[in-house]
Amino acid sequence: MSTTSIAESLENLTPDAALDALLSAYEGQQACLTCSFQAEDMIVLDLLRKRVPLIPVLFLETGYHFAQTYEYRDRIAREWKLNLVNVTPQQTVRQQESELGILYVVNPTQCCQLRKVEPLMQALEPYEIWFTGLRREQSPTRKNLKKVEQHRLPGGKNLLKASLLADWSWQQVWDYTTRNGLSYLPQYDQGYLSIGCEPCTKIPDDPNNARSGRWSGTKLECGIHTFSERAQ
Repeated sequence: MSTTSIAESLENLTPDAALDALLSAYEGQQACLTCSFQAEDMIVLDLLRKRVPLIPVLFLETGYHFAQTYEYRDRIAREWKLNLVNVTPQQTVRQQESELGILYVVNPTQCCQLRKVEPLMQALEPYEIWFTGLRREQSPTRKNLKKVEQHRLPGGKNLLKASLLADWSWQQVWDYTTRNGLSYLPQYDQGYLSIGCEPCTKIPDDPNNARSGRWSGTKLECGIHTFSERAQ
């Protein structure tokens, strides 16, 4: 069965069923999850760890995350015995700021490119399946997201990008979180709805637009979900 046919067959399945079908169709393929430890990522991680306990969990270690995020990441990594992979940029925060200044203020796009996008490009090379916690509802830039897409990395490699929660609402995310007793980042209780690097994350003015609190509303994506080209 072709990738397109598999993708179409999974589109109306529940996350559990879609995951089982995908793992069966691509048995033995190397997979990973990019995880910022937000609520959606925790659900996908919860589903994956029951089936692939040692799946690599890629965390983009920008050096700018909230202290609460680091504390939560480390606790979950211990409690769930995660195969955590901290993906780091070429330069430390101090080196970058010494050479280029405070990029998240003067050029946040370049900052994201150096500290997120370029490291992730390299980190994804060993894998054939890339799991994410993306949802269509999160942003206008994600409204056409499919549960399974074939993507081409800048180096030319193709891999599957699987977003099991693509069709879920925010309410469904919290229903699952509550029903399954999952803990979550404490920033949610403070009013944050989309949580990334601390300097570029604020409580959104519009509760109906979760990502309006990111980058002071100047952009919607850091680039890690737009640098790769859909290959189908």
